[in-house]
Order: sequence, then structure tokens, then C-alpha cells
Amino acid sequence: MRLVADLVRGVAVEKALAILKFNQKDAASSLHKLLLSAIENWKSKNEGADVEAAQVFVKEIRVDGGAMLKRLRPAPQGRAHRIRKRSNHVTIVLGAKKITLKAKIKSMGQKNKSNRESPWNYQRMGIQLVRRK
Repeated sequence: MRLVADLVRGVAVEKALAILKFNQKDAASSLHKLLLSAIENWKSKNEGADVEAAQVFVKEIRVDGGAMLKRLRPAPQGRAHRIRKRSNHVTIVLGAKKITLKAKIKSMGQKNKSNRESPWNYQRMGIQLVRRK
């Protein structure tokens, strides 16, 4: 799984989907489904933003060890060998190189309309405001 994850780390999502689609390894199909899910989550979080226009890329991908199933296999002379069936946890973080201010404001949600114009909210979104006196 880590070998396939290294192929798509830091790559644009369109290219990453193509890499995973045509890769021969079994892990590529599960990472492909996970990346599609991550893209849909990004779309729902950033309504009004286009994936291609925002230049979304795979910012971070981690493959951590998961639960391990332990089984026994018979061995010669009455012994047993332990078989470890490993699983893993995969975390994908997407980043956008370009995103419009309108899309960032829209992604904040509709509940705090009065607080949107405060400088603190713009700073939280990563936008610096310059005040002229």
C-alpha cells in the first residue's frame, strides 16, 4: 500500500486518478476509491469551487498500521507458525493551489453571516487584509 501511496503523493488529483487506475497492484483500486471519496468531500466543503480551476492536489497521504488478525498454521513436528494478516489505515489530505475568495467565504457556512466581514475570519481563512487610514 505504501508503494502505491508514494506514487501519488504531491500529484494533481486528475493525474493521481490516472496513475491509480492503470496501476497493476491490488492496493491501487482501494486507493482509487478513497481518492474519489476525498475529492467529493472537498467539493462538498468548497461549494462553488471547481477542482480543475483550484488545482487540487494530494497534499498528504499516510498509510499507518491497522488491526492485525493472528492465525495459526500447522507446522512440522506438532508445532504451529503464527500467520499475521495485516491491515492498514490510509489518510488523504487534499490541498488547493488556487481558490477564489468567494469560494472560501462560501465554504465557511451560512450560519455566521454577520461575522464574515471581521478581519479575524479573513485571517483564519489565510487572507491578509490591509487597512488604510
